[in-house]
Formats: sequence, structure tokens, C-alpha cells
Amino acid sequence: MFVLPGLILYSIFFIYPTLSALFYSFTDWDGLTPQYNFVGVDNYINIFTNDSIFIKAFGNNLKFMLFVVIFQTAFSLLFALYLVKNTKTNILLRALYFFPTILSSVSVAFIWSFVYDPSLGILNTLLEKANLEFLTYNWLGDQDIAIFSIAVVQVWMHTGQMLIIFVAGLQNIPNDLYEVAKIEGASKWQRFRFVTWPLVAPAATIVVAYTTIQSFKAFDLIFAMTRGGPNYATEILATLIYSTAFQSFKFGYASAESVIFMIVIAIITILQFKVLRSDRAAG
Repeated sequence: MFVLPGLILYSIFFIYPTLSALFYSFTDWDGLTPQYNFVGVDNYINIFTNDSIFIKAFGNNLKFMLFVVIFQTAFSLLFALYLVKNTKTNILLRALYFFPTILSSVSVAFIWSFVYDPSLGILNTLLEKANLEFLTYNWLGDQDIAIFSIAVVQVWMHTGQMLIIFVAGLQNIPNDLYEVAKIEGASKWQRFRFVTWPLVAPAATIVVAYTTIQSFKAFDLIFAMTRGGPNYATEILATLIYSTAFQSFKFGYASAESVIFMIVIAIITILQFKVLRSDRAAG
């Protein structure tokens, strides 16, 4: 009985929508009329054989995810190692690093769109004043770098959030282990490799899994900055599903894309858990 309220909410807001999406993925429902036709697996076949935009969006999503997971995890762990002690300065710095996380994604998108502006943006202006004109770009207009430009914003926005998780993990490591390692003559790298990393691995698992899901669902940031452009260069699965459903009114097709989206996230997350656990065991 105590579990029942949570189970009801979970069923209404997760299980039912998931099953509905799976059902409609086998139809041609337009999302407006009550009528629809069953098309079997045609939606899935079209996605994998005839939908070049979906393939491109999936590739963009992988690029975005890999960039964000690698750099966000690395920076958050690095900052956590330096800010693990509860001094006044460290607590203030943690709060400052965490601050971007509480901003709305739309606000961050508008701020960074101005920073990236090729004519008036702060970034290109500073590069020009530093005589580094060769490094100036149309950061959101160049198809080769646009997705990575947005990935930088994602890293900037959420590194502080992941930092807090790493700090909590690091503070749970007994100091006695470091003292013993020092007595045994272990270097800083050896203390990190054989003491810090194995014991902070559970926190790293949470960070990597959460960052992966977060990067796959970075809809609002990308939609506000580029709307998937230029020429689908920043289109990811979340923005593609939105445009398919609410702009093209192909809710059945969008449901099929959503099901594939969910399966991809599940597979990648499971693989990450296995890799991190095996690395932890080896350590």
C-alpha cells in the first residue's frame, strides 16, 4: 500500500506513455484525428533505409554525446580533486561552478548565441584583439563545428553539477588510505590510479550515465540556438522527433523514432555501466 501512490504515478507518466508510443509506432497516426491505419513495421523500415536525416541526426547525437561525456566528466573530476576540501574558498568556487546549472537552458542558449555571433560576438572580438584572427569562425553557422560549439555550451552549463557528485564521492574516501600509499612511496599518479579512481568509480558511473542521457536529451539548448541547422548539422534525435511530430504531424513515425531513441539510450547506458564496472574490478 505504501508503494501504490508511487506506482500509480510511475504508471501514468512513464509506463502508459511508453506503451502508447510503442503502439502508435506501428500506425500512421497524424496526432490530430482519431483515425489511423496500422502500417506494421513500415515506419521502422523507412527510418533505417530511406531516412537520411534520421541517420545524420543519430550521428550528430553520437558526436555530441562523446564530446560532452569525455570533457564534462574530465573537467568535473579535475575540479573536484582541487576543490574536495571544505575550505571557504573551495565552497565559494563550487557554488560559482554550480551556478550555470540553475539557469534555464533557453537563457544559456541566448547568452552563448551572442558569444558565438560571428560579427558582434565576444569570442571572435577577443580573438581579433589578440591577433588570432585565424581562429575566428562562424561558430554556429559552420556545418563542421556547429555541433561541437553547442557541446561546449553543454559542458560549461553542467560541469559544476557533476563536480558536486565527484566531491561527494571523494570525501567518502578515508584519508588513511592516502597516508599508507605515501608511506609506501606511491606517487601522485599512483595514488590516483590505485586509491582515488577505484573508490570514486561509483560516482563516475553515475556521472557518465547521467551525462549520456542528458546529452541525448539536449533538446532545448539546441532548439533555441540553431533549431537543428545549418542543413541539419546540429539536428539530434530529440529535435528531429519534435519536428516530425509537431511540425510534420507524423506522430506514428515520430513514435517509431522515439522507440529507437529509447533503445539506443538504454544500450549505451548498459554498456557504460559494464565498462566502468569491469574497470573498477580490474583496479
